[in-house]
Amino acid sequence: MTDVKEQKETTTEVKDAPATPATAEAPKKAETSTERPQRREFKKNRRPSRRQAPRSEFDQRILAIRRVTRVSSGGRRFSFSVTMVIGDGKGKIGVGIGKATDTALAIEKSVKNAKKNLVTIKMTDTNSIPHEIQAKYSSAVVMLQPSPGRGTVAGSAVRDLLELAGINDVVGKIISGSKNKLNISRATVKALESLNSPRAYHAPKVKTVKRTVNKAE
Repeated sequence: MTDVKEQKETTTEVKDAPATPATAEAPKKAETSTERPQRREFKKNRRPSRRQAPRSEFDQRILAIRRVTRVSSGGRRFSFSVTMVIGDGKGKIGVGIGKATDTALAIEKSVKNAKKNLVTIKMTDTNSIPHEIQAKYSSAVVMLQPSPGRGTVAGSAVRDLLELAGINDVVGKIISGSKNKLNISRATVKALESLNSPRAYHAPKVKTVKRTVNKAE
């Protein structure tokens, strides 16, 4: 009986013995799992970020976009007509037209056309106009007059042109009944282009007097 008990005790010891190394390995696995992966090194030869396109010196404003249809034997063909105004806020301004089947292409064409038709305006030291002026283009008649301290008082395309040109203290009126913004903008540009310089306008006028002398007989 004693021999049987000793054999059982030995078997139990043998079964319990290999359990110790397994328990020792468990914390090692836990330690390895908690370790963070190493970060990748920064690559010096990376592609540079895209640079932003340089900003244009002229501000743009769309006056009107029209859809134009052309009827042909094959059917109707649609295109877009864009009227654009550009200005630098320092006395330069231009009006252009662009036509294309896509609005983006029409806008690009109108900007190029406006840059070709740039006009330099003669302004006073306070960024106003020196005198009253009136101009007509097609059926549109526009009148501009200086108004110190009132700001820009105008509507429709006249206001857009004055703001982009950087002109202040001006009252603009559309005398005719035309609502075509292209004709109104052309008339405004024509009026601003025909302004006299402030020095020439405010210069004192010299009167010349002719004297008649009777010759003695």
